[in-house]
Order: sequence, then structure tokens, then C-alpha cells
Amino acid sequence: MSATARSTLFEKLWRQHLVKELPGGVALIAIDRVFLHERTGSIALKSLREAGRPILDPSRVFCTMDHIVDTLPGRGDETRMPGGKAFIVETREAARAAGIHLFDVRDADQGIVHVISPELGIVLPGTTIVCPDSHTCTQGAMGAFAWGIGSTEAEHALATGCLRLSKPKTMRVRFEGRLAPGVTAKDLSLLMISRFGSAGGNGFALEYAGSAVAALDIEARLTLCNMATEFSAVTGFIAPDDKTFAYLKGRRFVPRGAEWERAVAAWRDLRTDEGAVFDAEHVIDVGDLAPMISWGTSPQHAISISEPVPMQAASGASAEAYARAIEYMDVKPGAPLKGLKIDAAFVGSCTNSRLSDLRRAAALLKGQHVAPGVRAICVPGSTSVKRHAEAEGLDKIFKNAGFEWRESGCSMCFFAGGESFGPHERVVSSTNRNFESRQGPETRTHIASPETVVASAIAGQIADARELAS
Repeated sequence: MSATARSTLFEKLWRQHLVKELPGGVALIAIDRVFLHERTGSIALKSLREAGRPILDPSRVFCTMDHIVDTLPGRGDETRMPGGKAFIVETREAARAAGIHLFDVRDADQGIVHVISPELGIVLPGTTIVCPDSHTCTQGAMGAFAWGIGSTEAEHALATGCLRLSKPKTMRVRFEGRLAPGVTAKDLSLLMISRFGSAGGNGFALEYAGSAVAALDIEARLTLCNMATEFSAVTGFIAPDDKTFAYLKGRRFVPRGAEWERAVAAWRDLRTDEGAVFDAEHVIDVGDLAPMISWGTSPQHAISISEPVPMQAASGASAEAYARAIEYMDVKPGAPLKGLKIDAAFVGSCTNSRLSDLRRAAALLKGQHVAPGVRAICVPGSTSVKRHAEAEGLDKIFKNAGFEWRESGCSMCFFAGGESFGPHERVVSSTNRNFESRQGPETRTHIASPETVVASAIAGQIADARELAS
């Protein structure tokens, strides 16, 4: 193989979508799919309409109600966020006027954008997909180049089918070894970010690889790629394989018949060539990895469930950031997190709200009950996930255990002026961010896997799910 033929997967995706090299080290990249949601979708669609610019190809544009929409049973257009109803109504009107695909509040396919896009086969291997949401990188698990953009960039993509982009450097992170029982893709993400820092991927397109990644199912791969943005990477992705093709086959927006066979044949070439060189590469042995949980106010502030809160020198944070995190979270250096009393538990978000997540959580919850004084909430990632979970009786397990069972949406992954957890309440959450006030004003969030969330809810304190399962 010649040196010029040895390409990383990202370089292949870049070349396939390169429209033109531009001055100043940027390029014009073709965009295959644009996904909008009601928090930003109406802004982009209205701005285009007011400027008199049509959408280049409405068939490639999708919109869902997920960020602001209420998740309480019997919901409609009303929402707890002040002014939220206007976002929903205006997005609906703008989407219908534009003729794009809309997954409305009561649509059978409604859900969180990064859950329903793979679920419906909207994101496909080798495609470029953008959305005004930082966790669009989730969809790179399908072998796509997916990244988050702003509303103005969304307007450009809608009108022209292209975006200006500086070419990222390439990075590969190989997770090697067999994951122990009870250790998940969420733990891989937290391990990587805690080891290399929340800025460790800055400026890079990140490819996940290695034996541990190959062993993950597709929904776990989506979880892993979801948190590439917490690593500051431009995008995160995994080369497609037979698991990817089996997952996608027959889904709503996927090619069929002979077209499907041709697509799979092309997708098999979407892999990094042997001998291709990355700008940076890390190898992480995960054979001894234990469940992880965050202790501070950044995803890089994460430790094994059995470890004590680190001292400043071992924290990966500046002295100022460390002191602020310790004070805000009300934790003690050198003291264990395990056993710390909690007020709430949350299972949901684009990170961990898929059917496999709910199945694993329900398996631990069966026959158990949430501790007194703990508010516990489960929000499925899509209406389809909710429907399938209810068909399996998972909803009954959650409700019998004392969890609230909700409609799908982003819910309390983030606080945007609507529903939230309370000041100083300590929450164990399957979400992706533990910033100050992320889940409510002055709320203290510990991010972890769904297993750790439900084990902690049952114990009434931060707990190791492996002990519950034993």
C-alpha cells in the first residue's frame, strides 16, 4: 500500500465531502443532513424565511421537539419554561411551512435528536450531519462525521448544503481489554476525560477504536461518542462494522433492496487504513476499570466509585478551580464519595436513555425501592424507547420502585428556566455534564452510569451497583 493510500477514517470522510479549499486554511464541506430542535430550530427557519432564502433540499432536513417540551404525562404545547410554548408553536409552524420532516410533540417518532436520528436511520455511515446542539457528535457512532453548530451556521447549511470548516487534526483513542461486569461505555468516557482533561481533544477529530470498543453494542457506542464534546473534540466517531449494518437495516430512512446492498458495500471501506498516521494517539487498558463517577464541576473531575475525592495535586484542576469545585459540591478532599447522602436520581438524556440503558437499570431495580427522601425520575430518550420499554414492562419496574416515569425529551439534563432540582440538592445523574447549576440553580450533580444512578437511588447515598447486583 502506498503512503498516499494510508488514510485515517476521518481523512476519508473529509475528502468525500470536500467541495472546495478556501483561503485561510478553511474548506467548504458538503452537509448531508441538518437536524433542528425547538430551542433553536424556529430561529434558523424564521431567519431564512425573512431573508427570502429557500431551503436547498427540505428532504434532508429534520426537526424534533426535545429540549423545551414538557415530559410530564399528558403533555401538550405548554411547558414549565417561561415562554417555552412559543418556541414549540413557532418551530412547528416554521417546519411545516418549510416542508421539512417534523417529529412533533405527540408524534410516534418524537424524541431527543441524538436518540431518534440513529433510531430512524437518519444518520448513516459516511454522512455528514449537523445540528445546533453540542452533543451531535453522538451520531459519529454510526461512522458519520457529526458535529454541533450554531443557529447562524444552521441557516447556511439549510440554504446552501455546505459549511465552512477548518480541518481538525486527527486523534485515535484505543480502549483495549475486556470490560468487567457492571462497567459501561459511560465509564470509558469518564476515564478518558479524567485522564487527559476536558480540553484533551481540543482541535481534534477523535476516532474511538480498540477491542473494548469493538465489543460494545451500538447503543453503548452512541454513549461513548456522546461525550466527545466533554473532551472538547470537534467530533467523535467509530468505524462502522457488521453491528452497525445490522442495527440500521430496515429502519425508516435507510436505503432498501439493491440500494441497501450497494450502500453496505461502500460503507465497508469506511475504516482507517493499516499504517495510517494520527496527529495524536492514546492507548488505554480498561481491564481493571471500575465504575466511574464525577466528584466536582467538570467531567474531568471523575474517579472510580471506590476512590476518595482527590487532593488538589491529583485532581487535574488548577488550585482555584479545585477549591471552587470542592466548595460548590460540598465534598471533602481525601474522603470517599461512596456513602454520601443524595436527594435525587435521574436516568435520561442523549447520553443514557436508550432501551438498553433502561433494561440494565430495571434489572437492578426489580424488587427494590428508592430510599425515603430521594426523588427519582426516568425519562426515556424517545417515544419509541418509551413504547418498547412499556411493552417489556420496564415502566412498571421503575414505577413500582418509586421512580417517576416520563414522556421522552431532554428534561432535567439541563436547566433552562423550567423544571429543575433544588438548590444544594445532590443528584446522581446519567447525563453528560456536571457544571454548576446544570440541573437547577445551585444543584450538585454527580454524573455516572444508569447502574450507579439506580443503585444510589435505592441506597439513598452514592453506591456501587456491583454490590447491589452481587
